[in-house]
Amino acid sequence: MGRPPLRVGMLHDFARPDGGASFEWAVRLGLGEAGAQGRLPPVVFLHEPAHGGPDHALAPAFARLVGGDVLAILGPALSDGALAVRSLADEARVPCINYAGNELARGPYLFHFQLGSLEDEPSLLAGDLVRRRFGRAALIQDTSSVGERMAGFFGEAAAATGREIVAHARVEPDAAGVAAAVAAARRAAPDALVCLGFWRAARAVALEMRAQDWHVPALANSALMYGHADPVWAGDWEGWTYVDTFSDLNPRFAALSRTAAAAGRTAGPGEAGAYDLGRLLGEGLSRAPEFTREGVRAGLERVKAVPAASGRAGTLMGFGHWDRGALKGPYLVLREWRAGRSVERPENDP
Repeated sequence: MGRPPLRVGMLHDFARPDGGASFEWAVRLGLGEAGAQGRLPPVVFLHEPAHGGPDHALAPAFARLVGGDVLAILGPALSDGALAVRSLADEARVPCINYAGNELARGPYLFHFQLGSLEDEPSLLAGDLVRRRFGRAALIQDTSSVGERMAGFFGEAAAATGREIVAHARVEPDAAGVAAAVAAARRAAPDALVCLGFWRAARAVALEMRAQDWHVPALANSALMYGHADPVWAGDWEGWTYVDTFSDLNPRFAALSRTAAAAGRTAGPGEAGAYDLGRLLGEGLSRAPEFTREGVRAGLERVKAVPAASGRAGTLMGFGHWDRGALKGPYLVLREWRAGRSVERPENDP
């Protein structure tokens, strides 16, 4: 008689048109390596939507998964949701792997796969200013918690690299106030513009720059990954440099792309992240001393030096006793939007 399947939850805190089927497909690809080696039983996934925000839908959805006897949970994906789950995971003693961008979303039972980083991306952007010899930068941020945290880290990175922030303007996450912000940034005559926050504000800034006929190199955080989902928005960001989480030169990503193409699918940062989550989950389950929640937590802590499809070649994944951040090495990649396509910047070459 075969071993009974292991139950794992998927907590979706943003709407997925297919209910999470594509996400599960990529996760299962990642699980396949450990499964093919006979190192873990079959896994079944329980999907729970939690689209109403962390104050309303997330806690009930999390409770339903806990009540469904899952050994672990993948999610949430958004920073606010991941922060809200931290106390829930600790209280229920259920290991979770979130894939948000906030390193504060870590705890005894909350592991973190960095699909972007509020803390690391600003330093990458500041480093790009140095490489391109841009000494004077204007900063436009939105007023969300994401924008505020990123702006703080960018200010520190700019100071550490000798970059001068000659203008600092704020807009609302819905882009209210964007015309005045762009005008203020333009008056400062910077060498480059840096935009931090969510995708709506970043798109509004791009459109306003066009309306004001202002042409200056523009850099942004991983909010511009939204261009993968909307080709119109990708076109609006034409020529912008931004932070992404995949590299065409990573052999793991290249292999995933070939597998996806054979299945009639495409591969991008989301698919690479889901595949890597599956790898982490599979290794954590296979190394668990027992198939209990505590056993899975211990198993995840023993995952070490797993090559990632995300990031540049050489990016590794793993956790530890006090380590809850999955990705190690060059996991963030500078890319540009050109003619509706995301193109890797040559500065990423080793």
